[in-house]
Amino acid sequence: MKEFLISLLHTFGLAWWVELKTDNPQCTYYFGPFLTSKEAQKAKGGYIEDLEQEGAQGIGVSIRRCKPPVLTIADDLGEAERRGGVPVFSSQL
Repeated sequence: MKEFLISLLHTFGLAWWVELKTDNPQCTYYFGPFLTSKEAQKAKGGYIEDLEQEGAQGIGVSIRRCKPPVLTIADDLGEAERRGGVPVFSSQL
């Protein structure tokens, strides 16, 4: 039942997402969707830890309702490719 509610909220852009923006590499990552902002808040630490282990720097986080078009937006893709690739993380779906 919970998955159905999350799917319904996501369809209308009302699900909660963890949005992480990094300075190096310049990327925006979306993790979710979540039913409540509290659930997203509890999960954000693991996502931040994963990015830190990948070597990301300057991590900013926000919890928001949205419907991201893609889960990873790489602003400096060329530089990331020279380093051996862009880290890709999957959503909960």
